[in-house]
Amino acid sequence: MARILNRYLIAVIPPEKINEQIREFQHDMAGRFQSSKALRNIPHITLKAPFQTVGEDHTKVVNWFDALQIDVQPFSVALDGFGSFSGSARPVIYVKPVANPDLSSLQKQILQAFSGTFPEIKVSHTEKEFSPHITIAYRDLTPEFFIKAWAAYENKPFQASFPVSEFHLMQHDQSQWKTIYKYHLNPSTKSAKDADTSYSNPT
Repeated sequence: MARILNRYLIAVIPPEKINEQIREFQHDMAGRFQSSKALRNIPHITLKAPFQTVGEDHTKVVNWFDALQIDVQPFSVALDGFGSFSGSARPVIYVKPVANPDLSSLQKQILQAFSGTFPEIKVSHTEKEFSPHITIAYRDLTPEFFIKAWAAYENKPFQASFPVSEFHLMQHDQSQWKTIYKYHLNPSTKSAKDADTSYSNPT
């Protein structure tokens, strides 16, 4: 019998007001440039790319997340325009966060803690070279439509900002990503982590 594998993701999720704006860009990509895959995921900034563990390691993953010691205070993320990854057969267009040392430090600390507890799961070079982004088109964005979409978005103005006081441990339930725990950066919060099974992204 095949072993059950669980998939997890760690991410910062913008507030709903900003996510609604990002959704509009994703719908535009689907409508004009035939790229709808991004609509399957809640808009987010990936801190730890999706990883798999065997089902019986679920408690280990949760306990590891619960025990994280993150030395980053709450901070703000600014968004400014759009960026792209175009050097492959699967180009990506994304909302571009402004370079942020707090966000970079947060991601680095999470990866270091992850590698210490799960050394058997390789952390890719791409993850180590952190390039934060909020995807609006990928996977089904063809090179031909990428050229057209990037021409429309390369100089398109968009600016926003939002506070970051928490990040999410998410688990895939075979149809969507769902938050199962949050880690609060605010040191005044008595309990740094809490379960949150009510939050999930639309399909």
